[in-house]
Amino acid sequence: MREHHVRFCERAVVQLRRATHLPEQFRLAPFYVDRILKGTKPGDLPVHLPTRFKFIVNRKTAAALGIEVPLGVLLAADEVIE
Repeated sequence: MREHHVRFCERAVVQLRRATHLPEQFRLAPFYVDRILKGTKPGDLPVHLPTRFKFIVNRKTAAALGIEVPLGVLLAADEVIE
């Protein structure tokens, strides 16, 4: 049973992806640069975790694996790779 779960997860990772919202990450970069140039050690800076993500579905990979992506998942995706 565990082996089946691992195979399912491997397939899911190939076709579904959650990515950070890059503009948000770039917006935070000047904060870090400013603090480092003012003498703060990088290890002393707070870690800002992403708060926005993109949900991407790769239908081409799913089709190659013989997996049909449910319509609800496609509608929830921010981007669908055909």
